[in-house]
Amino acid sequence: MKEKSQEIDRFLVDLLTRVGEDLRKDVTKHKQVDTKSGPNDLVTNFDKSTEKMIVTTIKKQYPNATIVSEEGFGDDVKSMDGLVFFVDPIDGTMNFVKCHESFASMIGVYLDGKPFVAAIIDVMQKKIFHGGPEIGVFQNGKKLSQPDDIELKDGLVVISGPMVLKNYLNTQEVVHKSSGLRVLGCAGVVFKHVMTGKEVLYMSYLRPWDLAAGRVLCETLGLKVVGVDGEPVNMLKSQVVIVGTQKVVSEVLQTVKNSN
Repeated sequence: MKEKSQEIDRFLVDLLTRVGEDLRKDVTKHKQVDTKSGPNDLVTNFDKSTEKMIVTTIKKQYPNATIVSEEGFGDDVKSMDGLVFFVDPIDGTMNFVKCHESFASMIGVYLDGKPFVAAIIDVMQKKIFHGGPEIGVFQNGKKLSQPDDIELKDGLVVISGPMVLKNYLNTQEVVHKSSGLRVLGCAGVVFKHVMTGKEVLYMSYLRPWDLAAGRVLCETLGLKVVGVDGEPVNMLKSQVVIVGTQKVVSEVLQTVKNSN
């Protein structure tokens, strides 16, 4: 399976390199902006055109694969059997629209329900994080080492702003126990930070395409990715997810448990 992993890894890097080149041109162009679930849940014409291009490219290369995608160009996936691609064309659309930085594009690939290969591009930084359990994780081709397993008190955390404001699941206590809170507005950028040790925890309500790529890469690097009950996540459902070092996740799960 290593050869298959390497093949898909090269495919994802090439694809997201093209996506990055296009989005860097698109970022300052006039955008058609609509809302989805609420006024802060934005979608643009570039989200849709980018996803359409990604899905078409995947289908051409892997016609038997199924695709879970944010903007509706993928399949109605009910099973994790076979090769399943999760596509988030522009992660951090608000950042893409408002500040023209700190947004990403992400593709996670699962084989028979197990994390297989993934890639995340921080578009404006031109950094692609890619790989999987068979081959390791790389930043622009340079292999990454596992982040240190440090404790909550010694690291910064990223938690959904609304969750902290409402103290949902004791998140304010988690923040107080840490070195401080950061809110970045883009899952792909947060995953990059957690993988490189800049932050030790990411806790947020994530949809499958928000989570898929980051889960593959983080777990490959020895980080923990679980639901708030400490159980493995269901990749076909949206849920609150806890990502971080082994020590931090254990501590946060206990804090979350005490909120009941």
